[in-house]
Amino acid sequence: MFFEKHVFCCINKRPDSNPKGCCSSKNSEKLQTELKIKIKDLKLNKKIRINKSGCLDRCESGPVMVIYPEGVWYSFKNSEDIDEILNSHLLNNKIVERLKI
Repeated sequence: MFFEKHVFCCINKRPDSNPKGCCSSKNSEKLQTELKIKIKDLKLNKKIRINKSGCLDRCESGPVMVIYPEGVWYSFKNSEDIDEILNSHLLNNKIVERLKI
């Protein structure tokens, strides 16, 4: 079975001294888990795969995710952003312009 969409959420962790920073220090692990639970609760986990990712090299915009097959990149900061990406992009194929990078 193949998924219709793959969502890769960066959860990379770097030392605090690294000037690039990291998505993990910006709450990415909690938000990735939140999105995964919401997809499962909606019984969409057979169609949409929420993956953890290592560094996606967009640290300055973090936390970040990329959704395939569209190849759309998002910066997300909180639960409201996750809900908007879920409801607009993942459920209705409408890009969330305000979060797009």
